[in-house]
Amino acid sequence: MKIEQIYTGCLAQGAYYIESDGEAAIIDPLREVQPYIEKADRRNAKIKYVFETHFHADFVSGHQDLAAKTGADIVFGPTEMKMGFDAVIAKDNQEFQLGKAKIKVIHTPGHTMESSCYLLFNEEGKAEAIFTGDTLFIGDVGRPDLAQKVIPDLTQEKLAGHLYDSLRNKIMPLSDDLIVYPAHGAGSACGKNMSKETSDTLGNQKKTNYALQPMSKEAFIKEVLTGLTPPPAYFPQNVMMNIQGYDSIDVVLERGIHPLTPAEFEAAANETGALILDTRDPQVFAKGFIPNSINIGIDGSFAVWVGAMIPDLKQEILVVAEEGREEEVVTRLARVGYDYCLGYLKGGFDAWKNSPDHEVDSITSITVDELAKIKEGDAEAHILDVRKNSEFLSEHVLGAENAPLDYINESMLKVDKNKTYYVHCAGGYRSMIFNSVLRARGYDNLIDIAGGFQAIKASEKFKISDYVCPTTLL
Repeated sequence: MKIEQIYTGCLAQGAYYIESDGEAAIIDPLREVQPYIEKADRRNAKIKYVFETHFHADFVSGHQDLAAKTGADIVFGPTEMKMGFDAVIAKDNQEFQLGKAKIKVIHTPGHTMESSCYLLFNEEGKAEAIFTGDTLFIGDVGRPDLAQKVIPDLTQEKLAGHLYDSLRNKIMPLSDDLIVYPAHGAGSACGKNMSKETSDTLGNQKKTNYALQPMSKEAFIKEVLTGLTPPPAYFPQNVMMNIQGYDSIDVVLERGIHPLTPAEFEAAANETGALILDTRDPQVFAKGFIPNSINIGIDGSFAVWVGAMIPDLKQEILVVAEEGREEEVVTRLARVGYDYCLGYLKGGFDAWKNSPDHEVDSITSITVDELAKIKEGDAEAHILDVRKNSEFLSEHVLGAENAPLDYINESMLKVDKNKTYYVHCAGGYRSMIFNSVLRARGYDNLIDIAGGFQAIKASEKFKISDYVCPTTLL
């Protein structure tokens, strides 16, 4: 028997490949399904099942395409939701044969009402691993507020109560030596304080996970709801795509991987109202970019921040990318449901810069040493910290103001167009997103601090607040 975790860092998401005696199952696949098909082909295995732990909110799953291309059955836990595709709706404790192994459905409502875990019995009949989806993470549990609007009288308190029961009645009685394989790790917005580790034994989680410690249901509900913030705006739209269905990834790629000359790119932008998304490195972007474009670097938590910054999944998008990475960008947009890429700038930004009659903009970026000299001359210089509020409360430059990128429409109200602001995040990725979005909205006096808070703290040239260990990373 083979178990492989396929972890995608930019989404902090774990999909799983399980194989026994020539039959394979995929749990929570990403939207680009060809790698799973090729993996099975290389091993002369047939993909028999696609198991979904729940209707995902943070990404569009590949269940529909994978089933269409392989003939596999899509399996969900108990639900009355009407779906736009054929699926097996399993009963609690129903078992599925996979070669000489078995996979048992354990219905664990709480994160969502249909949330289910999958208990894997190896070829000797021993329970070996449990795939917990967003029910149980390493060091955390799934937030119980995402599904509260799906059913009118469903509240986050009721969901948290269901989660308490599921964990104590369904998960904790299982063997300590089970390996726990969750759907997410640190960086995902589906939990509030999960570990960087992506697997563990259930026994160790019973000892170390705060949510599995002895407490009343009332105490659990209070504990699990503390520190939650509003989820990203794109989450409900992704849920509906996962329930109702979506265009094949092949169609999305064919539509989006379309090279455009600078003249064609400009015409498309003017005629459609498409958003220009520049995915280059933040510091490269700062030196020159197409006016009104926004920067979300491909080498970071790209999909997550696209989802946070672009509220409408049907927003048409034009891409500026490093040459050779255009397909990667379109694919990663599709992972979170942004299917309407119109094409990319052929030859990248250099083609635009070197063509006649095309304007170029830039954003000033300074070093921490330069910022220190500015502060020496002007103690009242405005420092804007765009990290999450939990990060800011944990540790920040004394006198800085917090304007979280997560809630940019509210945060921009703190910015006076007539004043100069020195903007930083943790390392420089989010601050450039913030600066580019506001610049596109007419804010011209924002200066980026290269290296962010990490460089500020390391310089020892600024007064920093005392460190407070965060209780939430949302």
